[in-house]
Amino acid sequence: MSPRGSRRSSVDSELRHARNRRLRAARRRRRRQGIAVGLAVVGALGVAAALGGGAAVFAYGSSCDLDSLRSIRIGQNSFLYAADGSLLGSIPAERNRQPVTAAEMSPWIRRATIAVEDRRFFRHGGVDVEGIARAAVTDIKAGRIVEGGSTITQQLVRNLYIGRERTVERKLKEACLATKLDRKWSKHRILTVYLNQVYYGNQAYGIEAASQTYFSKPSLELTLTESALLAGLTQAPSVFNPFTSPQRALARRAEVLRAMRDTGVIPQRRFARAVKTPLGLKPGRLYSQIREPYFFGFVRDKLIEVYGAGTVRSGGLRVYTTIVPRYQRLAEQAITDTLNRPTDPAAALISISPRTGAIRAMAAVVPNRPKNEFNLLSQARRQPGSTFKTFVLAAAIELGVNPDSTYYVSAPFTYKVHPAGNCDDGSWWCVHTYANDYYGWSSIRSATIRSDNAVYAQLTLDVTPEKVAEVARKMGVRSPLDVKGAYVPSIGLGSVAVSPLDLASGYATLAAGGVHAEPTAIRRVVLADGREDKTAGWGVPKRRRAISEGTAAVVTRILEQNMQSGTGTRAAFGRPAAGKTGTNEEHKDAWFAGYTPGLATTVWIGYTRGEIPMENVHGIAVSGGSFPAEIWRLFMEGALENVERAAFPEPSVWPEWKSFTQGTYARSYDPSAARTTTQTETESKPPPTPPIRQVR
Repeated sequence: MSPRGSRRSSVDSELRHARNRRLRAARRRRRRQGIAVGLAVVGALGVAAALGGGAAVFAYGSSCDLDSLRSIRIGQNSFLYAADGSLLGSIPAERNRQPVTAAEMSPWIRRATIAVEDRRFFRHGGVDVEGIARAAVTDIKAGRIVEGGSTITQQLVRNLYIGRERTVERKLKEACLATKLDRKWSKHRILTVYLNQVYYGNQAYGIEAASQTYFSKPSLELTLTESALLAGLTQAPSVFNPFTSPQRALARRAEVLRAMRDTGVIPQRRFARAVKTPLGLKPGRLYSQIREPYFFGFVRDKLIEVYGAGTVRSGGLRVYTTIVPRYQRLAEQAITDTLNRPTDPAAALISISPRTGAIRAMAAVVPNRPKNEFNLLSQARRQPGSTFKTFVLAAAIELGVNPDSTYYVSAPFTYKVHPAGNCDDGSWWCVHTYANDYYGWSSIRSATIRSDNAVYAQLTLDVTPEKVAEVARKMGVRSPLDVKGAYVPSIGLGSVAVSPLDLASGYATLAAGGVHAEPTAIRRVVLADGREDKTAGWGVPKRRRAISEGTAAVVTRILEQNMQSGTGTRAAFGRPAAGKTGTNEEHKDAWFAGYTPGLATTVWIGYTRGEIPMENVHGIAVSGGSFPAEIWRLFMEGALENVERAAFPEPSVWPEWKSFTQGTYARSYDPSAARTTTQTETESKPPPTPPIRQVR
């Protein structure tokens, strides 16, 4: 090795050692912080447990009074209203939460709950010091609070009265109240009340509602495996939701069964049989009377985020929403008029007011499936296909790229992610157009009208996937856009899954001239005492500038042209409108996202049971320009029937075009061949067609 190479190696080694020292120091700091927090919680709760109702009661006085615990008020429903004041439905305490006696519950649910939540339940006095110590060890190892060691009694106290913030003061108060409650109530009563009020997900509060929701049977009939599944849900109902995450639910059920085996509730032989048993779900129709189940569930989740599950379930709220019932009927009719056969795929439509973010319609039709499944509009994520090109276009224009004077080759395009490999093994990104038709040199505008994948693959690489993701997030896309921590080039062609709500929100930003308004479903909330809640910000639009007014205007003009003469012509309905089609590979998902100055609407079509090709629906392969565009047109025609026709406004400032080197991503061709465009170049004078490039 040369002296210079030796010195470079020595410097690199020193830099690596310095970086490792910094990382070790950071880990030690986190460990010390975790130990401090863990010891504080252990010490506080240990003292509280030892003091019981003595000094701790003296310290907290009336705040540690069982009379201050809120009683559960059965029958005080919360009501939800549409924008026109009509009743959408209620969150009925007696149906969502049907209290049953201990004799009306399966013994298995009691045993499973104790095994996984509080195995020393019958031996401690409301606070389990041994469990706290065990949790503290876990917290210290993790360097943060990850396990609280709370007993069932403490959880009951917390749900009845105390908030969920993690502080030493709250833990002390909780321990004091739990100790007093344990002395006043029997263990069987504590467990029964707990099982009657704990949240099991999917709008089910209490074991009876959970049993009906997941298995369509009373809780008395729950089997061992069914009880283990439900007992495991209370830790994180949305994470372990068996309807949407069956593998996670199975893994969590196995944890509960293992706890039952380890505590001697079931023998090893029965455990071995139980872990192999299928979930056996039989969804109930507990909420079939709700008028708009998807929107209703969306609103309920937002209420729980703000007020907590306890306040929402205990009732008394009057919630006034943004939904327009007429729009809902139009959305459902547009879907069923277009997809009217039992074997048809599902369809979902969401419509947003661009200026305020108010959700005006949120409807879905799933043939031969119950309506109480997870929300297709806000929770389901599927590949958006070419509808995502709009965010690439917006990102490019934000950088000063002129879509009329910037050209790319429309031809089969290969990007070598790894030098060795091919298109079949996934090491190369091989791009072709939807119909395998190519046009040579094409401007970005004309490529958008044709929805040219080859051009947009190159444009995404030049703009960079990171910039595309950044602009999409600013415009309203909330779904994760990275793949294992990295942004992939195929993001520009819609390879990363998003929800219909994401797309509708992003396109609404364009309709609002580049200002993003956070989607909202709630206008105002009246509390149980008759006071309107002014603190949560209901009804106040949360708006911010996402992209420039000029960028939004240029994108809109191009998408207007797309509806007039491009892939979105079947969505045109005689009004100024802009939109984009989207179809992913093998026709597994099809989209149309579009907007007028006053309404942004997105339509998705696909099968809910999996990404199944839609290659023969009513005799055709489903693309974004077929059924989705037709549903969009039918809905928008009816929704805007009595609305005055309006054109998109002119921006106060148009974008300033900058010089842009096309092909900056390329590494395997002569850099001198890269074209620098100017504003004076036009599509009518394209440059000479170069040979097809294979770039890395």
